[in-house]
Amino acid sequence: MSKLAINGGTAVRTASWPRWPQWDEREKARVLAVLDSGEWGGFNDLVHEFEQTFAKRHQAKHCITAVNGTISLEAALRVLGVGPGDEVIVPPYTFIATANAVRLVGATPVFADIEPDTYNLDVEQVEKAISKRTKAVIPVHFAGLPVDMDELMLVAREHELAILEDAAHAHGSSWHGQPMGAHGDIGSFSLQQSKNLTAGEGGILLTNDDELALKLWSFANQGRSPAGAWYEHGMLGSNLRLTGWQAGVLLAQMERMDEQLARRQANARRLNEILEEIDGPTPMRWDPRADNHAFHLYMMRYSPKKFGGLPRERFVEALRAEGVPCSTGYAQPLYKQPPLAPPHSRILPCPVAEQACREVVWLTQNLLLAEPEAMEEIGRAIVKVRENTAELM
Repeated sequence: MSKLAINGGTAVRTASWPRWPQWDEREKARVLAVLDSGEWGGFNDLVHEFEQTFAKRHQAKHCITAVNGTISLEAALRVLGVGPGDEVIVPPYTFIATANAVRLVGATPVFADIEPDTYNLDVEQVEKAISKRTKAVIPVHFAGLPVDMDELMLVAREHELAILEDAAHAHGSSWHGQPMGAHGDIGSFSLQQSKNLTAGEGGILLTNDDELALKLWSFANQGRSPAGAWYEHGMLGSNLRLTGWQAGVLLAQMERMDEQLARRQANARRLNEILEEIDGPTPMRWDPRADNHAFHLYMMRYSPKKFGGLPRERFVEALRAEGVPCSTGYAQPLYKQPPLAPPHSRILPCPVAEQACREVVWLTQNLLLAEPEAMEEIGRAIVKVRENTAELM
């Protein structure tokens, strides 16, 4: 029985993991082209080119870029007419931007529980959360797995609710063959540093609705109309424009996006098999209706019982020492954050979200870009920790 690395033994994996972000001469060439063009801001032709490219890849009629994924959510809510007195149903297990955007437009977040084997919004709980004030639902395709859009769209139509997809994790994910972001009324993506498609910062809005697209474009461009004069502002707006620099980087990033998507999925499938073979932590369910799963995160549910009562935090510490970077994710549901606690929000019972904060272990998406053999190393590291729990207690 080999000694654990945390106690002076040799780590299972000593090689480095794939860097993130990834770049090569393509990004450098496009950035230099923007520099030479003299048009560095949001009116560079590359911005429009990227919007067209992203819209086509995600089978959406319209794409409007923005400065980041938080602002894009806020802009979408404003354009959907959400404001003071309205409620918006959101999950409690996600990044704070999802619910913050609701408060920033003056509405009330309503927290409904998540599914235990996906950590996505539970549609049955969404239906229980609906009130006379409910205006919209924000399903987060968490970790890249789409929410059950079949059931959610039925509920939304029945109750006349807007659907704003938070697809910050879901670049390239699809449901019944249709990429995420254009299933609901509006889809919002993040291009922040950690995301599967990144320019360091940035956001994207997708829609198939011509009227919503016009309003989104106008809001992002100081209230102008595409057909109007430069100093003609028909509605209240802001400046959300992406820069030419970012668009150039993103166009280069998109050239490798599908290859990366395929590699992440193949490695995730193998890791699922390995965890089953070794009776390790339980991977999340991959709904077969999700033809593509971006795997922004690979999540495992950790049970101390499988590891002789070893606390999750100690397991994570030991696994890191074996050369497998991992974390315990969110420490608490969003409604325990002061800006989102009552009276700022309405909360349904969320025992699954509470449990998720106690049980999950995250691996980040760049690990799934490693060579296939690296998945075997993750499995061996987990087994090694389990076989040496006495050293850790």
